[in-house]
Amino acid sequence: MAFEGLASRLQNVFGKLRGKGKVSEDDVNEAMREVRLALLEADVNFKVVKDFIAKVKERAIGQEVMKSFTPGMVVVDIVNKELTELMGGTNSKLAKANKPPTVILMAGLQGAGKTTSSGKLAKLLLKEKHRPLLVAGDIYRPAAIKQLQVLGEQIGVPVFTLGDQTSPVEIARAGLQHAKDNNHDYVIIDTAGRLHIDEALMEELHQIHAITKPDEVLLVIDAMTGQEAVNVAQSFHSQLELTGVVLTKLDGDTRGGAALSVKAVTGCPIKFAATGEKIEPLEPFYPDRMASRILGMGDMLSLIEKAQSGIDAEKAAEMERKMRTAEFTFDDFLDQMEQVRKLGPLDQLFDMLPGMGKMKEMKNVKVDDKQIGRVEAIVKSMTKEEKQKPEIMNHSRRKRIATGSGTTVADVNRLIKQFDDMKKMMKQFSSMMGPKGPKGGMKGLKGMIGKKFPFSK
Repeated sequence: MAFEGLASRLQNVFGKLRGKGKVSEDDVNEAMREVRLALLEADVNFKVVKDFIAKVKERAIGQEVMKSFTPGMVVVDIVNKELTELMGGTNSKLAKANKPPTVILMAGLQGAGKTTSSGKLAKLLLKEKHRPLLVAGDIYRPAAIKQLQVLGEQIGVPVFTLGDQTSPVEIARAGLQHAKDNNHDYVIIDTAGRLHIDEALMEELHQIHAITKPDEVLLVIDAMTGQEAVNVAQSFHSQLELTGVVLTKLDGDTRGGAALSVKAVTGCPIKFAATGEKIEPLEPFYPDRMASRILGMGDMLSLIEKAQSGIDAEKAAEMERKMRTAEFTFDDFLDQMEQVRKLGPLDQLFDMLPGMGKMKEMKNVKVDDKQIGRVEAIVKSMTKEEKQKPEIMNHSRRKRIATGSGTTVADVNRLIKQFDDMKKMMKQFSSMMGPKGPKGGMKGLKGMIGKKFPFSK
């Protein structure tokens, strides 16, 4: 998860406060000392940390905390609100031109993920029923144009290019005209990056800016570079007047400094967050949801949105019935795996559930993509009857399935055993879930999560 180290530190600090019936000024000061250290270790800008701690202290030592029945919770709520404000307060939407096309200029240093982010942004716009055009303006990096063309082909978005012998300024001008002539309502211009900010890079961006008059100038920065990412943002902003930031690699081993500093230092909102190399649509950045996840409160809104967009409601209802009545077959299992995969990495979904970050059982669940492939191969090597009635699979059948899937009999035996366990677990889960939530509480839920998933390491 993004900010894993920071989240763990902060959750420990506030775990101590939550249980207290009375919180003194000394308790608040001690907690803020630990919060300050955690933020600095996460590579958050020193001035930003200083201002943040001052604001939280001012409110936490006030009357609203001291007179509260749950002072620890009030302090956590104050930190949550201040963290949200630090990252921009509210989601900042993409600009839209009064007269199409809306022009988006993508800027940033080499290696930040500009070209991939351009493709992801185009996919998001396509999903929202727009007609985007990608413009290949990076003529310097070898294969940059080809990379954008491949991305465009993958997502079904046209790419405008004049090759690598025409100036980027002319490519941008001609690309904009092409968009107008072909009724594209968004133009995304992928520009060249450098290893560092230099005069040639800025001059070229200024010229492209002057000709295309962009509605959005988005700076793509690598979240893993921490404080350096904020310095880059400051430099670009002073020259180009950025309108927003795209934070990439948020799923990496990121300390979180960039996300928590960039808005406060530059005034530019983080508009999108990107995770992974796969071409999934860019995700709008919600400061309140990110703050909630950092503090271990989960992010149920994002999880619900993912489920609504990725899961077939009728299939889900039928699956729930089958699980409840233990009619769940290997065919259903494959279908369920496909539905869940649409939502994204399983460990990231767990991060969105309140309290899951603190559960040791969840930290041990690591999803192995290769293992998922092996599971699918085994199931697809079964006959229709075997998928419906796993109990008929004797040794010779299991040997045939292992040969057909390129696995071993031990792998097949393990999957069948895990599948049986999973069926029992699902039935147990269905019976546990009453109108007031899990009957066994978190203890019952933890007991079930402790079982190994067929696709985990």
